Amino acid sequence: YFPDTEIPDELPFAYRSCCLKIGSCVVIRKVIDEYDLWSMLSKRFGKETGLILDLAAYLIVDEENVGQYYPDFAFSHPLFTEKMTIYSDSKISRLLNSITKNQCIGFLDDWNKNRDHRNRIYVSYDSTNKNCQAGDIDFVEYGHPKEDTGAPVINYSVAYDRNNAKPLYYEDYPGSIVDVSQLQYMLEKAGGYGYKNVGFILDRGYFSKENIHYMDKYGYEFVIMMKGMKELVKSLVLEVKGTFEEDRRYSIRDYKVSGITVKKQLYPSDEKERYFHIFYNDRKRSSEHEAIEAKIDRMAECLHKHEGTKYEIKGSGFAKYFDLIYYNKGKKDEKFMYGRELCDVINEEIRLCGYFVIITSEKMTAAQALELYKSRDASEKLFRGDKSYLGNKSFRVHTSESVHAKIFIEFVALIIRSRFYTCLKEQMQKNGKKNYMTVPAAIRELEKIELIRQSDREYRMDYAVTATQKEIPKAFNMTAANIRTQASVMNEDLMKIEKEG
Repeated sequence: YFPDTEIPDELPFAYRSCCLKIGSCVVIRKVIDEYDLWSMLSKRFGKETGLILDLAAYLIVDEENVGQYYPDFAFSHPLFTEKMTIYSDSKISRLLNSITKNQCIGFLDDWNKNRDHRNRIYVSYDSTNKNCQAGDIDFVEYGHPKEDTGAPVINYSVAYDRNNAKPLYYEDYPGSIVDVSQLQYMLEKAGGYGYKNVGFILDRGYFSKENIHYMDKYGYEFVIMMKGMKELVKSLVLEVKGTFEEDRRYSIRDYKVSGITVKKQLYPSDEKERYFHIFYNDRKRSSEHEAIEAKIDRMAECLHKHEGTKYEIKGSGFAKYFDLIYYNKGKKDEKFMYGRELCDVINEEIRLCGYFVIITSEKMTAAQALELYKSRDASEKLFRGDKSYLGNKSFRVHTSESVHAKIFIEFVALIIRSRFYTCLKEQMQKNGKKNYMTVPAAIRELEKIELIRQSDREYRMDYAVTATQKEIPKAFNMTAANIRTQASVMNEDLMKIEKEG
């Protein structure tokens, strides 16, 4: 290996490390085989399939997306490329610029063709955005990023099948387009992929009359969090307040809340009645009550500092909670005197603390609605995984083609990582929670399983699989014997590659 010189486009087998980390790669290969990803990708990408899968594995294992560091990963891991060839970051750059949108769309068609289109599924849909400062990317625009750095952004969303625990498809679109507007295009794409008997689980950011009518038009069911404490929500909460919170029949112990269901129209123009599931949580009430008190205290302190001055009180927030008293109001020598709390307004807000509302188009219990909505955690973890565990807070590329290609490879990595997460979660439910059964911890543990090249040029396992390392493969229906078998197969492949030169 050449740490101080420029890496050539291809490094042959002779420069392979004497220690190969195989544990995580064995499990990744198991998931790839299970989902038939190799054949689906090779149909569209041909001989570049191996490098695409290696880059996806690199994103998952090293939690990085910097092309310059990929050769370090390739140097010490078994690869999918032909003859396990190590490619340089220059080759990766050319690959990203060569991947076309048609190839990515073709893969998504094939991936969704194999999904369940007959049984009812609920799809969790969520979006995020990424700041981008590259100048040659045509769909980067200023918008409303979650982390505003003053840079333009790209929006990125994923539809996730919560029934079968799989990402279905993704979208990348200009940063100026808000979530609530993009939803209708996403619904059309769902129909294009053949999903008819489907419901959508949506965050409050997608709540709008147009979107709900649009889902009705196409026959889609929905589960959506009500946005804010609108007048309808207030009246519903106050209508049932005191009738269910301390009644054991309405307790949902899994989530430590109480819930009740009311059937009403959402809008006057609604042709259907909706199911409003009203929930109450003691802890949520305490935290929200304290937040209101802290907010009123800050406002009162600010007003007190400016008593007797010509200070102009700006912002509607003060007028909402305080009756603002002025001396000679409207005249030249007007002064602010003091603010008197509007107790009725503050009391009403406190009375609503601890309550939240989920609306469903389909008849179900409050417990079922909450269970469906909470399943969004999986898609939210996908985005956290994308930014934190795949190293993708930024793109580190400079052309539109590269951005589209990198998002595509991220999606392939998310498919594999989502399976990791689901299998480990199911194993924890069987055997109890253990700190090494999270995806990052499991990968770190699996990375300790190594093949060592000895003087006869053959690779052998350095030591037996530990008790902890045996536990992790069980989540993927594998045993220590399977790992030893895979190690032998890899040794045969490596010896064959070495003989062929």
